[in-house]
Amino acid sequence: MRIQRVASKWAKTEVMMANRSLAPYIPETRKFDDVSLSDMLLTYETVYIKPDHGTYGNGVMRAELRSLSSASKSGDLTKSESENIELVQKSVYILRYGTQAKVFRSVEELHRAISDRIGSRLYIIQKGIDLLKYKKRPFDLRVLVQSTPQGNWETTGLLTRMAAPQKIITNYHSGGQVLAPHEPLGSHMSAGELERTLKKLANLGVRVGSGMQSAYPGIRELGLDVAIDNHHEIWIIEINTMPSLIAFKKFSDPSTYRKIRRYASHYGRSGFSPDSSLRRHPPV
Repeated sequence: MRIQRVASKWAKTEVMMANRSLAPYIPETRKFDDVSLSDMLLTYETVYIKPDHGTYGNGVMRAELRSLSSASKSGDLTKSESENIELVQKSVYILRYGTQAKVFRSVEELHRAISDRIGSRLYIIQKGIDLLKYKKRPFDLRVLVQSTPQGNWETTGLLTRMAAPQKIITNYHSGGQVLAPHEPLGSHMSAGELERTLKKLANLGVRVGSGMQSAYPGIRELGLDVAIDNHHEIWIIEINTMPSLIAFKKFSDPSTYRKIRRYASHYGRSGFSPDSSLRRHPPV
């Protein structure tokens, strides 16, 4: 069977926002423009700007509205830069991408810098979530949801992705590290809360699968990128309709990956027939 893929982040966000039970898990997201940039920075102080079409975190930027004193303390501004800017204002705008950070005096300057980078391509802007940290590095989670041989949705895998030092994204292809979820989450939660959170994530994955399939009947697998903030609220920051599967092979329990592979083989995922080689499938 042919598996349906949906590349547009904006299209998938619209589906989720139209679902009353799933919309509360979606951070405010808009199409990028100067008004949205200004409004959302004033509201949230940190936002992410992402290409509508893109994988592995390529092209993702983070913009911040910071007080002058906090920017100076964090090392984003030198002492002389702080003194010069302080003559006319009390806050600055910071744009981060990769390991770089650039400072701007106005939101207009920030918008021009972003526009120069993205050109005419459609980008979205999303409320920034203050991620939990493990070993002083932010992390999010990948929730894998698959169609079963019986045609139902099942959450079959869950892993943690920890950002590389100085990076703003957690993707493996940008140097992120893949971990089982218990230790990073367990460093912030009691055993009871951890168990409840994992069950909630599994249930949420099934609900997202059903909701997405109502709009795109041909989808058979989803990778949810999920953030948990410092209040332990859950946020769906992205949905991937062609998730990488091979990272789940790293887990000590081989039954997890056997099930993932069996389901993928059943619904026709390329490269996952029972006797095929899996080497060409990159990790998340």
